[in-house]
Amino acid sequence: MPKVVVTGGSGLLGPDVIREFINHGYEVVNADMKHPKEALCQTVITDLTNLGEVYGVLAGADAVVHLAAIPVAYSHPNEVTFQNNVMSTYNILEAAGSLGIKKAVISSSESSYGIVFSRQNLAPKYVPIDEEHPQLPEDSYGLSKIVNEKTADMIHQRTGMQVVSMRLGNVISPEMYKNFPSFIHKPELRKTILWSYIDTRDAASAYRLAVETDGLGSVPLCIAADDSSMEIESKLLMETCFPEVKDFRSDLSEFQSLLSNEKAKKLLNWQPVHQWRNFVEL
Repeated sequence: MPKVVVTGGSGLLGPDVIREFINHGYEVVNADMKHPKEALCQTVITDLTNLGEVYGVLAGADAVVHLAAIPVAYSHPNEVTFQNNVMSTYNILEAAGSLGIKKAVISSSESSYGIVFSRQNLAPKYVPIDEEHPQLPEDSYGLSKIVNEKTADMIHQRTGMQVVSMRLGNVISPEMYKNFPSFIHKPELRKTILWSYIDTRDAASAYRLAVETDGLGSVPLCIAADDSSMEIESKLLMETCFPEVKDFRSDLSEFQSLLSNEKAKKLLNWQPVHQWRNFVEL
């Protein structure tokens, strides 16, 4: 039975990622600072900023899935966010590479493009945003994600370990769908995330497929649902909130996601299946 260590398994996304791996025959260990609400597997209380502890929890693993992080900008002093997110990811990849682990998946973010937490009202250069879009953050959180992607490149260069960096859209667990009616007709409320979302269960399947797929090297992948989180056509969303953006790279006449998941679908043979409209009464 292959063994995968999931860091941050006690957080928002963790339980569905753990379930996904368990349901597909993996032994799973959760490495986190706190115990989860529901014990799905063994939890090892681990300080991921301590390299020795990371070596300890990763010993004997076949793969590591790194979810743990301070998950937003400005919830902590900037340098705390940066140091925590960069050093925990560095330690995970450094230890995994040295231990001979062949597969790692880390959690990047749409925030790395800079629009989410911009104080200059940064607009996308084009939509849908894909992996080639410039990353222009003003905040230490977005910057930490870019550094982590570079760390992934470095470890891959040195050890050959496959590292997939998941640029996640707005992560939504099933119980959060009850909030959707409060914003689906209000474009301004979610414009900085380009109205993106990804169901935790669909993200979980992408993480598993990133472990099971070979030959990816070090690669970032945008992970989003096929549709936006809004009850307004995507072209109208852009015209309302970003009228200066004229470079539309796909047909936006319906509710298409403005964070492109095409590369992830192609490389991982992945398909998100949970759409908010199936859980919300319109």
